[in-house]
Amino acid sequence: MHAKLILAALTEASSPLFRPIKYSLFPPLGLATLAAYFPPDAHITLTDEHVERLRFDDRPDLVVIQVYITSARRAYEIADHYRRKGSFVVLGGLHVTSLPEEAAAHADAIFLGPGEDTWPRFFEDYRSGRPAVRYQSSVRTLEGIPPVRRDLIKRHLYLVPNSIVVSRGCPHVCDFCYKEAFFEGGKSFYTQTVDAALAEIERLPGRHLYFLDDHLFGNRRFAASLFDGMRGMGRLWQAAGTVNSILAPGLLEKAVQCGLRSLFVGFETMNAANLSEQHKFQNLNRDYKAAVDRLHGLGVMVNGSFVFGMDGDEESVFERTVEWAVTHGVETATFHILTPYPGTALYQRMEQQGRLLHRDWDLYDTRHCVFRPARMTPRQLEEGYWRAYRDFYRWGNILRGACTKVEWAGRLRHAGYAAGWKKFEPLWDAVIRLRRVGRMRPALEAILEGFRKQRTEEAPATARISAAVPPFG
Repeated sequence: MHAKLILAALTEASSPLFRPIKYSLFPPLGLATLAAYFPPDAHITLTDEHVERLRFDDRPDLVVIQVYITSARRAYEIADHYRRKGSFVVLGGLHVTSLPEEAAAHADAIFLGPGEDTWPRFFEDYRSGRPAVRYQSSVRTLEGIPPVRRDLIKRHLYLVPNSIVVSRGCPHVCDFCYKEAFFEGGKSFYTQTVDAALAEIERLPGRHLYFLDDHLFGNRRFAASLFDGMRGMGRLWQAAGTVNSILAPGLLEKAVQCGLRSLFVGFETMNAANLSEQHKFQNLNRDYKAAVDRLHGLGVMVNGSFVFGMDGDEESVFERTVEWAVTHGVETATFHILTPYPGTALYQRMEQQGRLLHRDWDLYDTRHCVFRPARMTPRQLEEGYWRAYRDFYRWGNILRGACTKVEWAGRLRHAGYAAGWKKFEPLWDAVIRLRRVGRMRPALEAILEGFRKQRTEEAPATARISAAVPPFG
């Protein structure tokens, strides 16, 4: 059997103006995971269109394409091409699960939800010559899954080839998140065994890791055991967590002790009414400043995520959000326009209210306004979004944020890390086109390690100050 696994390029990847470093960070781990279920005699190729050109001069027996909303058009083009050539085409992923009828028109079989239980069933049917047209996940477990086929990943094409996922989904129910639709019909959050997760980490070369889990801290007992097991591995790693998990006592310290150096945090909005409306209850009545201070105090850099366009937002939200992030020394910020993805509670609400502007999935990319905002126009929302990016990453604000750090070394690292993503795009573009992005990994590791060392060196003075302050004082 010749099988071809494809991650179709997001729509903007065909534009000369797209920002390539964004798509050279992580390899297609989901497809490499599915590849582990193939029979041993299968000849498998894995192609990521974001970092390499897809060849169309072959005719595989089986073509598997992972589909995101803004890659749907491209994915369907590829699927139609291979179906005309006689290949059996399988489509799966978030967008397929959300709009199965749309995807089914371009596939011989579609997969809804995660594939741990459906993929083995598909292979039994395929080998017997009776594959079904639809496979719906219902059993949710990561126990006993085979090791990821990392031999198929072209490591040198990615800044962070050591990406890893040790859980599925998230325990929270935010209205704008795809998760509820994708995991419908079963558990929406579950983890590997700690031993299996540690074994996967041991397989990865080098020092740096990036946990791509939606919420690594979602199961605190699992996370605590994982962090205990990682002690002594000498890893440097990044992940995503929530404000309430940062403020919880004990768990963050365990993470830092085993190598956490940077955390993606979904602050999303400063408006409590917005949080309630979107059912992001895990952020309600939480002290964002305390969360940032706690991370910085332990030597962890912050990548803050913010969403614009919720019903409580008006035109001043962009400047207020940027000012808050800069003032509190957030190293990097990721901004988004609220986007009602199909299958989410937000989409259903917007559709019922007649607020959707169109269903051009190419523009459902969190950079275009695809609905009617409550307190501004679509144009004002888009202009404010771009202005927020420009303002946060202006040299003046990068330096202001850096100056929140006590030591000069910390200021330099803050400035270098923040500027690296937005001020040196021509350099990134050249490095990626020359296929040398992997050569930048030591610089990333040096910044992550250096930030922690700087905080460790400051610790004695910090401890003396803390000792003189009454608890909660």
